[in-house]
Amino acid sequence: MADEVPEAPQSDPGREAFWRGILMGTDPRYRSSRAWLKHVPGGTRCKLCAAPFEGLFTPWMRVIGRRQWHRNPRYCHFCFSILEAQNGGAEIECSLLFADVRGSTALAEGMAATQFRDLLDRFYRVAADILVAQDGIIDKFVGDEVVAIFIPALAYEAHASRALAAATALMAATGHDDPRGPWLPIGAGIATGVAYVGSVGSGTHLELTAIGDVVNTAARLAGAAGAGEILLTMPAVGRTEIDSSAVEHRHLDLKGKSSQVEVAVVRA
Repeated sequence: MADEVPEAPQSDPGREAFWRGILMGTDPRYRSSRAWLKHVPGGTRCKLCAAPFEGLFTPWMRVIGRRQWHRNPRYCHFCFSILEAQNGGAEIECSLLFADVRGSTALAEGMAATQFRDLLDRFYRVAADILVAQDGIIDKFVGDEVVAIFIPALAYEAHASRALAAATALMAATGHDDPRGPWLPIGAGIATGVAYVGSVGSGTHLELTAIGDVVNTAARLAGAAGAGEILLTMPAVGRTEIDSSAVEHRHLDLKGKSSQVEVAVVRA
């Protein structure tokens, strides 16, 4: 029998506390589930509840709703189904990573439409593998851009470091450390701060996403980054092992921001 997704409390304070427990990884349901699921024999497991995705008991895991989550196959469907099925969320500290293709218009002009689509598909596959490996939630692929959320429930206190590790790996995977140049030029932006994370939308059109100034800032930074550059806000830098005095700093005028934003520049 499949696990039943618990109902979120109807009151606003109770609902927010419920979602905060899910997003921060403190909800007791995860601890109790992990206590017995970790003893079920198997291979690759859900990072939260330890449900195995490979082995003799895989069919049973699917029956009880512990199949791999389609948006991040390192986690099971049940652990995050409530995020998609229920409209709610909470404000939490997290890190956002935006990475997009530099000069995509010129690239598209220089090749057939099918070739450009194949190039972007390759980028999406590479990005998805890296983000999953670094415990990120793939928020969306939009045009020539990938967006990921790093929350405490998955990345714990290292969410900024995981975002940076993902961006660095993405730079390497697209060839920015190759003397011949990258096969796809990308720039990235990382911002850490408080965002509203949860299910947004209505009816069957619910989406797990993040909303807030920190999200907008990360998006603007990705747009301002040159090929092979990762731009981080100072709060993000403070949550990583970067030596702030050893990297370049810039003060940027970002669209929609009332004052300049100081960023650190990490190059591939």
